[in-house]
Amino acid sequence: MSKELYTRIIGTGSYLPPKIIKNSFFQNHEFYELSKKKIDKSNEEIIRKFKEITNIDERRYVADNQVTSDIAALAITDACESAGITKESLDFIIVAHNFGDIYHKNVRTDILPGLANKVKMKLGIKDPKPICHDIISGCPGWTQAMIVADAYIKSGAMRRGVVVGADVLSRISDPHDRDSMIYADGAGATIVEAIESDEPTGILSHASRSDSVQFASLLTLGESNNPNFNGNDLFIKMVGHKLYIYAINTVPGVVKESIEKAGLTLNDISKVFIHQANEKMDETILNNIFKLYGEKDIPEGIMPMTINKLGNSSTGTVPTVLDLVLKGKMEGQEVNKGDYTILVSVGAGMNINSIVYKW
Repeated sequence: MSKELYTRIIGTGSYLPPKIIKNSFFQNHEFYELSKKKIDKSNEEIIRKFKEITNIDERRYVADNQVTSDIAALAITDACESAGITKESLDFIIVAHNFGDIYHKNVRTDILPGLANKVKMKLGIKDPKPICHDIISGCPGWTQAMIVADAYIKSGAMRRGVVVGADVLSRISDPHDRDSMIYADGAGATIVEAIESDEPTGILSHASRSDSVQFASLLTLGESNNPNFNGNDLFIKMVGHKLYIYAINTVPGVVKESIEKAGLTLNDISKVFIHQANEKMDETILNNIFKLYGEKDIPEGIMPMTINKLGNSSTGTVPTVLDLVLKGKMEGQEVNKGDYTILVSVGAGMNINSIVYKW
């Protein structure tokens, strides 16, 4: 059998910001509906219901002097160390994010130059040959960037690169919106490298879709829910229930398509690394994937979850949970050589990516 070119992950890294923000942080907030009507419930009830749905107890926020490009560079440095490579050996740097660098007490995005250029500068890589660029694709930014990296490597043009997902959502969330409790900050990175193999390995397949005509307005930027808010800042606005329905009905089919493209069945899959958006939603998606195959029994621990302690850091969630599992930092979770896993995310656009990866 002749050898083929595959994209393999040779190292992972992540950065968990220093500020631990518990649900009690929101106890004295004033919450309003999207309609700008004040919510007629106590904050105790709002927080209790939020915990029931999302299972979030706490999340991480960056330090006041940190921005997205800082935490992206830190995650890449961690990934290079775990891979045992130098930063100068990278052929490309892809940074997936959504809002650029947002500075403390200044809700204004800074993407000039692009974050990948800032990251390359902060990594101190002087060689002009490693290319760098951004990917903006909502929460699936990292999975989309992995698909782009796979194309670079399979073309034969590049041999090694890094894909990082990083977001600072704490500075773009409306303090008067209940959804602000979901959002977090964080970064995760993967070093990918070309490998010639006569057996399929690394990225085996991927499937994607973008449903924009009907669903592009489910995640947007808008004014504060508080009608008395002083300022012209724009914040993340989410039509939560409609997004939930879209995700639970649509993601399972994309996952199934990616599994079929790899020539596998659901029983071959040992782990599902899913975007940490909302634990109830993610569990329903997993249940619906198994229903597509007529399966009722879901193996315990097949879907590692970090949302309880880390919240939703958008592009950072999938590579972060992957790094924590691979480094043995999640009790009862591991990935072994030969395992088939799914990397899947859904978000703004609405965009969905599902990747089948063999370790």
